[in-house]
Order: sequence, then C-alpha cells, then structure tokens
Amino acid sequence: MRRADRLFRLVQLLRSGRLWTAARLAEAMEVSERTIYRDIADLAASGVPVEGEAGVGYVMRAGFDMPPLMLTEAEITAMALGARMVVAWGGPDMADAARDALSKIEAVVPHPEELGAALTRLAAPRVGRAVDGRDRLDLLDRQAREGRVTVLDYVDADGGATRRRVWPLGLWFWGRVWTLVAWCELRNDFRMFRLDRIAEMEALEDRFERRADRTLKACIAAMEEREGMRMPPDPLG
Repeated sequence: MRRADRLFRLVQLLRSGRLWTAARLAEAMEVSERTIYRDIADLAASGVPVEGEAGVGYVMRAGFDMPPLMLTEAEITAMALGARMVVAWGGPDMADAARDALSKIEAVVPHPEELGAALTRLAAPRVGRAVDGRDRLDLLDRQAREGRVTVLDYVDADGGATRRRVWPLGLWFWGRVWTLVAWCELRNDFRMFRLDRIAEMEALEDRFERRADRTLKACIAAMEEREGMRMPPDPLG
C-alpha cells in the first residue's frame, strides 16, 4: 500500500471517534506498530488533530473532516461506471481497488448521495467469455508492471498447443475477451494472446530487458504498418 493511501485510510479509521491503540491500528492497517507511530506523528505535523500517546491510544478531535473533492455529477457518474466495469471485468485485486477508490471518493465529495444514485442506475453484468480467466488479470498486470518474463501454455484457434516465453506489455479488453499484448521469444515478434486460450501460466522472477523497440508503442506502430491502417486514437489521450 502506498504511503498516501495508508495515511488516508488511517484518517478514515480515526474519524470514527473511537479510541484506537497503536496495536489495533497496526492490525487493521496490516503494518507494524512502529509504522503507526510514525504515521501518527506525520499526521499531527501536517495539522490533523490527532490526540493521544503511545501506550494509551489515539483519537481524532471532533469537527475534523477531509477537504471536499469537487466533482460534477457527470464526473461522479463516469467514476461510478468505471468502477462498475472494473469490478465486473477486471481482476479480483483490481475490483478491490475500485471498491476502495469509491469509498475514498464517497468520503470526500460534498454530495455522496449522487455517487450512490449513480451506482444504483448503472450496471455492468458479469457475463460472457470475458469472465473466463479474469483471476489471471492481476498476475499478468503485475508481471507487466515489474517487467518479468511469463511462460504460457497457449492453445490457438485451430487447437494447436505451444509453450511460449513472453514479455507481458499490457492487457487489452475488446468487449468480449481480454488479450495479453506481449513480446514472444518463440516468434521473436509482438503477439496477442487471448486469456481464455491460456491453458496454464507460470509467472517467473526473471526480468526482461526494457527496450524501445519492444514496448506497447512499438507494438502499435508495427501493427499499423503491417495492417496498413491506424489504430483508433486513445480516448483518454
């Protein structure tokens, strides 16, 4: 957990008005008591009204609140829809992160009922092929972030099975299926692998070399040259 996220969660616990011992906070936050003492000192130094002492416990004075996060109703709607889709179609860790993000947003927006209303009227039912293998999304995303080689036992559309050492670069969702975009050592080229066709997968600790000619950007450029067409622009770009 990032330090900023940890401090935010610590503030949320202390806002309950209960007396928290360092031991209870450490257990709730899944960190050491030493970390709690350091975080409490940092919060106090930044102006958060935390009272108490080691061996007794800590409580936050009444009246403190997080500064409001000013979002329009349309922006809240977009956040709710994004969270719904991540929970339905992302990996389990991604889904948990989306729920945590919504809790943080709800705590700091002036009108939290707007978020609840958006979540009520928007849905993303978890059905279809994209659900298959969603538990692998978190692992493949981690491998891509950390630059680690992954071994796939892959079955193609014709039923042919191959074993591939790949360099995970990214995960693309096509509305029906998830694909892993990777550099394939067997083909010495970029390849896309449908997650629902991966029979087995092994996450290695070996790191692959970060090379300019083997990035997602390079992959897109190669696809555009090979297909003679341009990829649609990134809607978030």
